[in-house]
Amino acid sequence: MKLSPAYRLAATVLHGFDEYRSRFKQITSDASRRFCDAAWREAQQASAERINLYEEKVTDTLERLKRTFGDDVLAHCECWREAKGHYAELISQRLDYELAETFFNSMFCSIFHHRHIRDDWMFVYSSREDAAHHSGIELCRRRPVAGDWEGALAWALGEAPFRTPFVDLARDVALGGGFLAGHLPAAILEAGDTEIELLKSVFYRNKGAYLVGRIRGGGEQVPLVLPVLHDAGEGLHLDTVLIEPDEVSIIFSFTRVYFQVEVPVPGEFVQYLQELMPGKPAGELYAAIGFFKHGKTEFFRALNRHVAKREDRFIIAPGVRGMVMAVFVLPSFRTVFKIIKDRFDPTKEMSRENVREKYRMVKRHDRVGRMADTQEFSHFITRRDHYDPECLAHLLEVAPSSVQLKGDKVIIKHCYTERMMTPLNLYLEQCDEAETRAVLKDYGNAIKQMAAANIFPGDMLLKNFGVTRHGRVVFYDYDEVCYLTECNFRHIPEPLYPEQELSDEPWYSVGPNDIFPEEFGPFLFADIRLRKLFYQLHPELLDADYWKGLQQAVRDGRVIDVYPYRNKQRFAGGDDNGLVH
Repeated sequence: MKLSPAYRLAATVLHGFDEYRSRFKQITSDASRRFCDAAWREAQQASAERINLYEEKVTDTLERLKRTFGDDVLAHCECWREAKGHYAELISQRLDYELAETFFNSMFCSIFHHRHIRDDWMFVYSSREDAAHHSGIELCRRRPVAGDWEGALAWALGEAPFRTPFVDLARDVALGGGFLAGHLPAAILEAGDTEIELLKSVFYRNKGAYLVGRIRGGGEQVPLVLPVLHDAGEGLHLDTVLIEPDEVSIIFSFTRVYFQVEVPVPGEFVQYLQELMPGKPAGELYAAIGFFKHGKTEFFRALNRHVAKREDRFIIAPGVRGMVMAVFVLPSFRTVFKIIKDRFDPTKEMSRENVREKYRMVKRHDRVGRMADTQEFSHFITRRDHYDPECLAHLLEVAPSSVQLKGDKVIIKHCYTERMMTPLNLYLEQCDEAETRAVLKDYGNAIKQMAAANIFPGDMLLKNFGVTRHGRVVFYDYDEVCYLTECNFRHIPEPLYPEQELSDEPWYSVGPNDIFPEEFGPFLFADIRLRKLFYQLHPELLDADYWKGLQQAVRDGRVIDVYPYRNKQRFAGGDDNGLVH
């Protein structure tokens, strides 16, 4: 029987998706070996490869479609309508059906350049929106505690699939068991049915492996995360125990590189994680475990549902307006939308493509908990009455090539989305003395941690950093970001005579990549009080030799990790800057 063009189109797209999933699983499954071998450079390369893989397979599949089908098939929306029906049948029994739907959407958008976004022709809504499917696959392992917390932890660590032994398992379980006995709610400690439950899959990221699950008993539950580190040449050790929901949420933060974790059933896996972190959107959790494209799909669906409620309108983002980006927000959705302006301020010597490449660079790089993840959208359409008039007028003025009106619709050709944060400069205006000290300490640590990961933020002004709901300082303005090793850090030369020092112009040559850390204080802080406190907290950031030392560490191949919890929580103590060497 001759198959229809629409069926062959669906089968070809699914073949491309299968190729993507096969390679994705290969990279992910090798994470255990990389961790046990302490192959940290290889782990970084694997992370970047897996992020790039999606677009590579979309491109490969698009080329295959163009070789196989003519424009009469590919450019015909009705053919895609029929293909969607066939595709839905082909994936109906798959455990990763939602990821397959997103791949189909990517192919459709590649053909039609992100136009014709309708559920008739692509999966704007899931094919299983109203159908409850359960795989029956057991995701977790469990053990009753029976009052023996050390025994339960010995099981949790000892039964984990690590081929590298723990240096001192007895010490680790004694520390962890003592912590749990002293910090868990009384209802759990005293219950006769208390058990530890852990996902069978281990979450690998950078130099850490994380056992994730929960403790249940007495009708209550708390999340449980056991971070395990590998001391190369020695062995494994339990670094701490985390049971607070906010602490666990930070482990899965949008500011960190995606986990390498084997996920047998993506939807059920994410549902389980949401039970541990109810405040975490499904899109963020899909992204956290590597499925960032489907995370974008989930975000888009959630945004559409939210906008339909018409609770509020898009407004200009609070804070200082950017020189490169026009930024607006939907306050109740806690999301920032960023559009590249048509014209930049004269001090910004860059092009639109330069800016896009900076954002791609951050997407591929280890964000070390200090750089916000972004999603990139093309042909984003909303209703005109969803915008505050002042906001819409501003967007049309500064980015007319990207923002257009068509009837009652606003069409945005290209934009980025990020999680909304409080700009650091605005946060500091509302702080008391203790909060000011804490946030400036974290601001400096953010700069140090990015530098340790070979990232120099470029423009370190306070307005380019935000403060999360957990009080962490995060960088979010990437138009001047560069690799640390590209910078030339210099001391300011001594003037030869007094007139040079009094001159408005520098008495020394300045190259395009030259950076003078001694100038950071006056440049970053107009407020003398804040400047003095910053000098006190982070004097090394004003020293060119400190930056040169970081550059040398990167060139020497040292991979420095940033653990996603506080130093004082670590059983072994830690570096004041939050670094794992």
